[in-house]
Amino acid sequence: MQVNWRRIPAAHNSFAVLAAACETAGWHLNPVTAPDHDVTCYSLNSINEHRYRDEIADADCITIVGGPHATACYRDVAAYADYVIVGEGEYTLPRLLNELGAGQNGHIPGVAAQDWYEPARTSVRLDAYPAFSEVKGYIEISRGCPFACGYCQTPQIFGHCMRHRSIDAVVRYANRHSQVRFVTPNAFAYGSDGIHPRFDKVKKLLEGIDRDIFFGTFPSEVRPEFICNESLALVTDYCTNTKLHFGAQSGSDTVLSRLHRGHTVADAIRAAELCHDAGITPIVDFIVGFPFETDEEQEQTVEAVKTVARRGNVHLHRFIPLPGTPLAGTHARSLLSATEKTCGALALGGRLTGSWNDPSVRFY
Repeated sequence: MQVNWRRIPAAHNSFAVLAAACETAGWHLNPVTAPDHDVTCYSLNSINEHRYRDEIADADCITIVGGPHATACYRDVAAYADYVIVGEGEYTLPRLLNELGAGQNGHIPGVAAQDWYEPARTSVRLDAYPAFSEVKGYIEISRGCPFACGYCQTPQIFGHCMRHRSIDAVVRYANRHSQVRFVTPNAFAYGSDGIHPRFDKVKKLLEGIDRDIFFGTFPSEVRPEFICNESLALVTDYCTNTKLHFGAQSGSDTVLSRLHRGHTVADAIRAAELCHDAGITPIVDFIVGFPFETDEEQEQTVEAVKTVARRGNVHLHRFIPLPGTPLAGTHARSLLSATEKTCGALALGGRLTGSWNDPSVRFY
């Protein structure tokens, strides 16, 4: 049975991870640019899903779809795909391929079909699977998030308990790269419960890697309350990056509280100041247009954006109501003309990037 992987730029790291997991079970994922026989696998997010829906429905082969959108909307996806991987795929996808290869119906935990679904019974232990194999990818060092931010799909997919790849395993895969970058919801939370930092474990991780390390920057980030002199020293002492990416998300404490962010505006401003003082450029995420955001709260966010822009750079986006999140089904509110004017001016000055008018830009 030939098994194909539909190449989608936003899903390359998923390809690397799942190709390695399938390889351990004896399956090779053949990269393709269109569905092909016998089986074609997809990983979709909620922005690009509409681009592939008809292709999957019309495919002349068995189709398997996973990814954040499939997990959040498995019933909808099962209407046009043969099988949907709900949640983590490292264990479920190879098992499904074994079932299909043996001529079985594929009705196993973690898989949805048009008339059948049973939730997965277990979560993935990262050390049980390779970070990548033939297809290189970023090294996922942590999975899960203890917070429940209203706009975020991460805890809905991976749960609220953090799981970490061991230092030995991370080092082993790091040595296959000349420059090392990581996947994690909060790089400074490595080795911890995600709420109480364990910088001793972060230090031990960084000490073990003999490569150029990019930590707390793309494709991961950190949380503002984890930024302090101790954590910044780890970056300056062991890492190559001179930037640090973290999320402030709003300049209103009321909005942050409604989002269950778990930090304050003051935490974010202080984090930007500490980065600046340490010679590290802060790259700070903000979101505008939350459905419950008042004019005053949006103005407070704009003021926070201007404050941060004096110390670093801002990455700003319009709110997207992602399925499977507490804010699913809502709609972004309009932006004030003053908000658009400020964003445009800061962008022209090289202090702000993002897509505050077309939020889908970030995924293409």
